[in-house]
Amino acid sequence: AEAYTGATGVLAVVQQGAPLVTSLLIAGAAGSAVAADLGARSIREELDAMRVLGIDPIQRLVVPRVLGMMLVAVLLNGLVSIVGISGGYVFNIMLQGGTPGAYLMSFGALAQLPDFIMSSIKALIFGLIAGVVASYCGMNPKGGPKGVGDAVNLGVVLTFLLLFFANLILTAMYLQIVPPVRS
Repeated sequence: AEAYTGATGVLAVVQQGAPLVTSLLIAGAAGSAVAADLGARSIREELDAMRVLGIDPIQRLVVPRVLGMMLVAVLLNGLVSIVGISGGYVFNIMLQGGTPGAYLMSFGALAQLPDFIMSSIKALIFGLIAGVVASYCGMNPKGGPKGVGDAVNLGVVLTFLLLFFANLILTAMYLQIVPPVRS
C-alpha cells in the first residue's frame, strides 16, 4: 500500500480535489465580487448610462471579468494541485513514515497526463460558469441595495450548484473517454 500512496494522492488531488477547491474559491470570492460590483453599478444606473452612450456593458464589463475568472481558475487550479501534492508528500513522509522515493516513484502508477489536462479544462469551464452566472445575477438585481445583496447570494449559491453538477458531468465523461491505468 505504501508503494501507491503517492499515486493515489496525486490522482485524488488532480482529478477531484484541485478542481473542486478552485470552483469553491472562484464562486465564493470572485463570483460574489463580480456580482456585487455589477449589481452596484446596476442600481446606480451606470449600466443604463453606458447603453445611452452606445457602450455595450456586456462587452465592456462582463467579458473581461469572465475571461479573468477563467484565467484565474486555471492558475488557481495549478496552485492548488501543487500545494495538495506537496501536502500529501509531507503527510506521507513526516506522519506516516513513508519513504520519499516510494512516494515520488509512484506518481505515474495511476495518474497520467490526461488527468492534469482534464483538471485544467475543468477549471477553465468552472471559471466560465462562475463568471457568467455572477455577471447575470449582478446585472439583474431587484429592489435597490438589498436586491444587490440578494443577487450576490443567489449568484454564489447557484454557481456552487452548477459547478458541482458540471464537475459530475465532466468527470463522468472523462472516465468514459480516458480509461484508468491498471497496475
